[in-house]
Amino acid sequence: MVKFDYDFVVIGGGPAGRRAAIQASKLGKSVAVVDDQKLIGGVSVHTGTLPSKTIRESVLSVTGWRDQHFKSRQHRNGIKMMQDSINSRLLTTLGDEVEVIDSQLARNNVTILQGKARFSDAHKLAIQQNIKGKKTSFSVTAEKFLISVGTKPFRPKSIPFNSTTVIDSDSVAASLPMPKSITVVGGGVIGLEYATIFSTLEIPVTVVEAREQILEFIDRDIVANFVHQLSERGISLRLGRTIDRISLDDHDHPNIILDDGRQLRSEMLLFTAGRVGAVDKLGLEKVGIEYDDRGRLAVDKETLQTSQPHIYAAGDIIGFPALASTSMEQGRQAACHAFGLPITNSDNSFPLGIYSIPEIASIGLSEEDARQKGLQVEIGIARFQETSRGHILGNCKGMLKCIFDLHERTLLGVHIVGEGATELIHIGQAVINLNGGIDYLSDNVFNFPTLAEAYKVAALDAYNRMPKPRLRA
Repeated sequence: MVKFDYDFVVIGGGPAGRRAAIQASKLGKSVAVVDDQKLIGGVSVHTGTLPSKTIRESVLSVTGWRDQHFKSRQHRNGIKMMQDSINSRLLTTLGDEVEVIDSQLARNNVTILQGKARFSDAHKLAIQQNIKGKKTSFSVTAEKFLISVGTKPFRPKSIPFNSTTVIDSDSVAASLPMPKSITVVGGGVIGLEYATIFSTLEIPVTVVEAREQILEFIDRDIVANFVHQLSERGISLRLGRTIDRISLDDHDHPNIILDDGRQLRSEMLLFTAGRVGAVDKLGLEKVGIEYDDRGRLAVDKETLQTSQPHIYAAGDIIGFPALASTSMEQGRQAACHAFGLPITNSDNSFPLGIYSIPEIASIGLSEEDARQKGLQVEIGIARFQETSRGHILGNCKGMLKCIFDLHERTLLGVHIVGEGATELIHIGQAVINLNGGIDYLSDNVFNFPTLAEAYKVAALDAYNRMPKPRLRA
């Protein structure tokens, strides 16, 4: 039997990597995490999930956004004071999160190896370290590996990035800028989150998206409600448009020429049109693993194994949905499969959360998906303005949509836009996974007043249009 240094080595300390490492350790395996950053946490902690969500919460706080319904626009603190407050909260939050992650890994006896990893052969990694200017290298071997190195912003050569007026999402996460106007290129999750953050700061925003629709994986009624709210706030959407060229004026402000000849001028351009996997320096050619033009790895959807059965991949590096929550579960599942535990969850049980303003959340089938599958469904809609809690919050623009199987009466999907959507979705998650449905939601008692009451409103909305329930013998 071959003796390895570790049973399991994880490359990348983001959500997928650390969850996989902790799971493998709980199974009694020797585990190491290799990460090339000074602080553990990956893109999620340092440039992705947590920074954007912390900035979002800070902006909502300093602008009084949640109270806007009850007061007229008031003079807010100065721009510099708001910027300092947001960035201070950002540094504190990220520092606290790193401490938590370090503690979790230490408690579970996971070794952290700082350095850049590269495959030497199928079971060996060469690790290069640069500590206080001193470069060293060493090797570790393992029975099995997980690649969870995450992604970095896509930076096409045609975009004149300069770190000041033409930037990517990493620059925003490092320190929130306060331009007088901004163009966001890319109408995906990251672009829309930052577009709505800037809009909440009353900064004029234009979003340019090459596709004819935004958020194509979200139920269309939810997207329509979301787009209407963006329009009311003055966010300009340029859909189905691509950039022909960009020039910078004497102040380095971008002048954007679209493919239809229209010009967009703004003080800043934020480019968020895609990300690429950080795999180019992993030496994957040494182990016969290929990646696509965006650096993504192909895996078996059930097991998360790459073309090499002892090497797994999880997180953003394997593509959609590329969310921290799903990455964590993918990492756990990979570790379970690697060491003989059954995988129980399916992709359909993963909730999606988009931290735009307002939030969007989704789980299960959309109406379009259900009908394409040939299912007969009934729809229940609840608008937050129909709940007392919605009136108390001054938040009357959100909605919750439930998809019910017409005959089985089970809940097939839930889709929400509005305040607290990413929290509310977990009620739907539980009902779907426990095979509950319209009768549970319509008969159950929800605290009053709560936004969760919208589930009952949606169930009652659909109830009268559905066949009567079968009586039990």
